[in-house]
Amino acid sequence: MIGAMHPNARLLRDFYAALDAHEGERMAACYADDVAFSDPVFPLLRGDQARAMWRMLCERGRDLRVTARRIEADDATGSAAWDADYTFSATGRVVHNRIEARFAFRDGLIVTHTDDFDLWRWAGMALGMKGRLLGWLPPVQDAVRRQAAAALEAWMARRG
Repeated sequence: MIGAMHPNARLLRDFYAALDAHEGERMAACYADDVAFSDPVFPLLRGDQARAMWRMLCERGRDLRVTARRIEADDATGSAAWDADYTFSATGRVVHNRIEARFAFRDGLIVTHTDDFDLWRWAGMALGMKGRLLGWLPPVQDAVRRQAAAALEAWMARRG
């Protein structure tokens, strides 16, 4: 069928539509039980941690808007480019993050998900002058990762 969308491409389209709609449960349902997620802020989240991260971001990102494009997928792998526009809650600064995503699928679900973006660029938007000047330094990037991990851990603990 000409123009038919692969089921895994539909899965990705639905994943990003759920993120734009702040529907963390719907996003989590796209992931396999043993999913592995990574990005520059969360270097490796597995299973429940990965699902919880999206739930947390959907809950906290009240003004989050997501635009996905170049969604491609076959039986085994997929990719997408997506933009996230939101206010970073810790500083109140506006962020426009451009992300390239890669996926692997198993049994119609996402089993690996890797997001890539420029952490220095993100730090400049989210943290302001400190991020623009120092966001490239490993200690600053490590501090961002530690704070994000602590926020996720606290969020998960509150939900039992």
